[in-house]
Amino acid sequence: MKLFKMKNQLIVLLLFLGMINASAQISKAEIMATGLTCSMCSNAINKQLKAMPEVEKVNIDLNTNTFEVVFKKNAAITPLVLKNSIEKTGFFVGSMILTIEGNTVEPKDNGSFKNASGTYVFVTPKASASKGSLRLKILNNGFVTKKEFKQSSKLLSKYQGFGAQEGTYLVKTI
Repeated sequence: MKLFKMKNQLIVLLLFLGMINASAQISKAEIMATGLTCSMCSNAINKQLKAMPEVEKVNIDLNTNTFEVVFKKNAAITPLVLKNSIEKTGFFVGSMILTIEGNTVEPKDNGSFKNASGTYVFVTPKASASKGSLRLKILNNGFVTKKEFKQSSKLLSKYQGFGAQEGTYLVKTI
């Protein structure tokens, strides 16, 4: 009887933890694109992003070539899908910052959390604990400029095994 009660408590705990992970979702992405030379270039990316079914709206800052993409509630989107969408238009991602809502994870070095969009491994996080929303800058190759990736490659080398896995993103808190 005691073993049965412990099993039930464990199942309830696992279900609760699963709900926490499931509720943590990407609500917004700020993407700086590189290679744009005119407003037609930004228009191509804008159309591509707006065509995605998960996207609610896109705001553009032409001065910084930054696209703020707001997602529909409960939209399942991954950073890789966003990156591929930008690259489909012939341009590249120079920076990607994600806002993840409903997160209850405390960022710590080499700590990680998983949600529907992937696994996120913290690299030199800020010391403060996050409640509600978390802003993460993706540091993987292809999500930052080549210059920035080269500058941070020594730091990222200790996380090399993580960054090579599909759906795993090395991130720092902003």
